[in-house]
Amino acid sequence: MATMAMDNNIIRVALTGNPNTGKSTIFNEITGARQKIGNWPGVTVDKKEGHVTFEGKHIQVIDLPGTYSVNARSPEEKIVIDYLQEAQLDLVVDVIDSSNIERNLFLTVQLLEKGIPLMLDLNMQDEAKRRGIKIDVKKLEKKLGYPVLLTVARDGKSIKNLLNVFTSVSMESYGPSEELQAHIAKIQEIENSGLTGMDLQEAIIKQRYAFIDEILSEVAEFSSVGSTLTEKMDSVLANGVLALPLFLAILYAVFQITFEWIGQPIADALEEVITGDFTEWVAGALEGAQVADWMQALILDGIIGGVGSVIIFVPLIFMLFFCLSFLDGTGYMARVAFIMDPIMRRAGLSGKSVMPLMMGFGCGVPSIMGARALDNEKDRILSILAAPFLTCGAKLPIMALFAAMFFPDNAANVVFAMYIVGVVMAIVSTKLLTAAKYKDETATFLLELPPYRMPDMKTVLLETWDKGKGYLVKAGTIIFVGCVLIWFLGAFNMDGMVEEQSESFLASIGAVVGALFTFHGFGNWEAGAAVISGILAKESVVSTIGVLYGLPDISAEAEDAVETAEALSATGMAAAFTSLSALAFMVFSQIYTPCVTALGTIKKETNSWKMMFFAAGYMFALAWVVSLIVYQGGKLLGFE
Repeated sequence: MATMAMDNNIIRVALTGNPNTGKSTIFNEITGARQKIGNWPGVTVDKKEGHVTFEGKHIQVIDLPGTYSVNARSPEEKIVIDYLQEAQLDLVVDVIDSSNIERNLFLTVQLLEKGIPLMLDLNMQDEAKRRGIKIDVKKLEKKLGYPVLLTVARDGKSIKNLLNVFTSVSMESYGPSEELQAHIAKIQEIENSGLTGMDLQEAIIKQRYAFIDEILSEVAEFSSVGSTLTEKMDSVLANGVLALPLFLAILYAVFQITFEWIGQPIADALEEVITGDFTEWVAGALEGAQVADWMQALILDGIIGGVGSVIIFVPLIFMLFFCLSFLDGTGYMARVAFIMDPIMRRAGLSGKSVMPLMMGFGCGVPSIMGARALDNEKDRILSILAAPFLTCGAKLPIMALFAAMFFPDNAANVVFAMYIVGVVMAIVSTKLLTAAKYKDETATFLLELPPYRMPDMKTVLLETWDKGKGYLVKAGTIIFVGCVLIWFLGAFNMDGMVEEQSESFLASIGAVVGALFTFHGFGNWEAGAAVISGILAKESVVSTIGVLYGLPDISAEAEDAVETAEALSATGMAAAFTSLSALAFMVFSQIYTPCVTALGTIKKETNSWKMMFFAAGYMFALAWVVSLIVYQGGKLLGFE
């Protein structure tokens, strides 16, 4: 049972409830920007805490993960029940979707059975009225023995009423009603009846719903109404024939907004400022201050280049999460999960994984970050580890360059084949990891379909800011260190700073790495160096190859690939690769270790260095094996 808080100067309130009840909207309306977002110990589930001062009293609000039950089967369920039973709290508020009260009361009854005193917040009253649902608050309070409040999350008056309750209600004056005590006694009888396994669970669930039905028969009125807006929209958006094409169209629009119309132009403008005016200004200032050449190079190429690689991604991150948060706020994302669940199940995931993975075709970083929206630990980890296999925008220049140079008559088909390779490897990876680690774990796909509504823009903007800030602050530190490290390797050797990269530590390490590919057809140090630079950023593979084969300025833009290929055909690159070894290199580049940005994001999202190094190692190993099969298999078939 939750214990009462001991600090009289702070009122501690926990919000609990099912997903899609408006709980997070209430939290955001109360706390605004006064929030701290982190992770619960040992898991990747968001931990949200905020504070507000109301009528001279300081209130701390904890937004617990949304969950349908507290059987401790998932990280969310365990977090909720452990926290409510162990934390020192003044008030526990169970936020309920009034338009779906029967389903929501299941969690309420579970918590009351465990002796946790609750205040029931019957939220979404506006939606309940539209559905012809009317609830008698006084009767419900009498049936349970605990206080009940009616709210509409986005209504300022409702929020003020909640804050008044937080500062005035003492739960010590409430206790379970006779009806509730009788129900708890029946649950205990069932538990002691000798039933086990599913028989026991079914008996308990049946008793809970019988109690809920008894309550609702006396406190709720359900009037018949015509088709709601949600039902009319679902007849189109969730239609068996139209659902998938419409989803793909909406997904395409999200891609366009993020990577073409808004996000990418802002990113390009930032890149131009960072690599142009700002870099020139810093270079002039350093030269004027007579800073040593090596320090200038470190600041310009290492630090500014490293920070720039983080900042340039920021507009894409913010725009993507804005779109996803907006769609989630409308209620559409829940439909997407149901539409895609049968397809995703075959890959070992649930339907909720589809949106984060689709983002991997634009950029692996937001794809990895998007996995936090999944409420099952297995799905989160598998989605995070599958996302980097997909062909992101940074891999496309590599594919376009090699395809144009070595497969000029079938360049488009070869590039498309690389996309297929990425998808197949994501599926293979998920299957392998499921068999190795999650063999006995089958997640129950349970998801409430909320009504369609206009999203609360305050919630959308706060969620966008939280996710974007998390990327910038936490993942950025790892990315920055990686960028500076790669710069040092490419700029120095044992004798000091070098004029040519071929004399650097990077070249020496490249020779060692290149030796790993002796049987792949590209066992030279230049290819090894390109592989290493690709861990910094996949785009740098093309520019590294250009520099190492004698062209000092090679554009990494995909549309310049044909011109680049023509230029490179006159260099040593044409002699260094055959068509078959080039194909093997493309396959390896498609599959191997993600860039530093993605690795840093994996570390952040899993809160585990071990998981980050595992992702780096096992993807490299898979890429090595598959590209070896491509090359040696091709030789056996006479394609060399």
